[in-house]
Amino acid sequence: MNIGQLFIPRLFGIMTDKLTEGGIEHRDFLPFAAALVGLSLVIAGCRYLWRILVMGNARKLESSLRRMLFFHLQTLSAEFFTRRKTGDLMAHATNDIHAVRHALGNGIVMSVDAVFLTTAILVMMVRTISWKLTVLALLPLLPMVAIVIGFGRVIHARFRAVQEAFAALTDRTQENFSGIRVVKGFAQEKAEIERFAEVNEHNVAMNMRLVRIWGLFWPLVSYLASLSFTIVLGYGGILVINRAISLGDFVAFNSYLGMLTWPVMAIGWVMNMIQRGRASMDRINDILSEVPAVKDEQPLAPLTSLTGEIHIRNLTFTYPGAPSPALEDITLHIGAGETVGILGRTGSGKTTLLNLLLRLYNPPHGTITIDGEEIRRIPLEVLRTNVGYVPQDNFLFSTSIRENVDFAGTGASLETVAHYTKLAEVYRDITGFPAQFDTVVGERGVTLSGGQKQRVAIARALIKNPRILILDDSLSAVDTETEEAILQNLKGVFQGRTVILVAHRISTLRNADKIVVLDEGRIVQMGTHDELVSQPGLYQELYHKQLLEEEIASVG
Repeated sequence: MNIGQLFIPRLFGIMTDKLTEGGIEHRDFLPFAAALVGLSLVIAGCRYLWRILVMGNARKLESSLRRMLFFHLQTLSAEFFTRRKTGDLMAHATNDIHAVRHALGNGIVMSVDAVFLTTAILVMMVRTISWKLTVLALLPLLPMVAIVIGFGRVIHARFRAVQEAFAALTDRTQENFSGIRVVKGFAQEKAEIERFAEVNEHNVAMNMRLVRIWGLFWPLVSYLASLSFTIVLGYGGILVINRAISLGDFVAFNSYLGMLTWPVMAIGWVMNMIQRGRASMDRINDILSEVPAVKDEQPLAPLTSLTGEIHIRNLTFTYPGAPSPALEDITLHIGAGETVGILGRTGSGKTTLLNLLLRLYNPPHGTITIDGEEIRRIPLEVLRTNVGYVPQDNFLFSTSIRENVDFAGTGASLETVAHYTKLAEVYRDITGFPAQFDTVVGERGVTLSGGQKQRVAIARALIKNPRILILDDSLSAVDTETEEAILQNLKGVFQGRTVILVAHRISTLRNADKIVVLDEGRIVQMGTHDELVSQPGLYQELYHKQLLEEEIASVG
């Protein structure tokens, strides 16, 4: 393809020489015209096929890189997502990978063109025309190397800043859309527009920094190319007059120089794309180099299922970067099949304890065992498959209610899905929708009420048939009558399972085999409902307070 391009200037040179010699007839042009048309068609066809091959493989590499990034993100621990913003991660998966693909696709095409054509053209200019004229023509192009290196470094740094600004813009946009109901509820549209304008202007400013350096680079390249043409016209004309080269050689040389100008200019485009790709790849590598804090630790315990006996011994845990422990000196035994309630004020460490039992964070070695095996030695898949968890934040996916309930992928029939929604007291709500179980909920389940989302989440945990069931304040959004109905339905489900109930309402916990009271990260009381009500302390205080609230509500 590129070799074919090298013959076109020679054909022009030969035709020019024949014209200057005189005596050429019209029919003599036909072979030259046919050769030019034929070469052009071959070059066009080969270039098309080559670009399809290179660009197609770049698309495949983009797909593989995006899949690799998504897979790696799935392996990372909860702690990573607490310190990295969603918008930033979205920018990595979209804009950064897009830049890498451009570097691998267009960058490869242009770089191969630039290297091969530049080398081949120089050889043709030196060997077939004049080495002196070639050297003089190249003199203005030599500074290009220094310009490319210097500008490349600046472009790399500035494009990374552009990508970071775009990530901030994406994050602000995503956060605003996710919280649009809060924004409207507090009439903060104007304030949010101003906040968006700030990051938007910063994004423009970072792009303009890049544009300014790139805008300076291109005129420099064009200026040096123009100098080269000027030298060739002057010195080449003298060589023609002195008959050192023929007029055809001069025409061919100018054609070669015109062909050489594009590869030289392409160096700028290539450097721009490669530096952008490098900056983006650096950002992606920052993610890919992250090592998950929570992972299977050798030697793994030979477990395929759990019975649910939990021992917690002298557990003290501090979140990464936190100034003080969230839990201190927790010691607790939960027997297999036992129902344990956990009560405490907001911030007392209830959810932290559950996060450690789920191993969303790593507890210190030797502090938690399940079925006699240290939790950090239990395969994560075994642990989380055997635990049914209903979190405080009842996240639903933008799909049908049926798929949300069977998110664990059990392949349950519609009858089975309906059975568990009945246990969670949400069946009547679902059947009231026009599409029933095929109803597609909005983003994060926004089309459902808080209570409906909680009950769908309960059904989602139950359908797994887990050995350990953890309910983290999962009845807070339902009324007391519905709560009582759900707890009555779940009595049969609780039998034979280890159940951990976290709640603020004592009515949720009163029938538990054992109730643990947490305060400021410590266990301050433990016992049955009757035992704790009779003891002075936090439980008794909360019990009387809630009784008073119920009396006031009944009077109202």
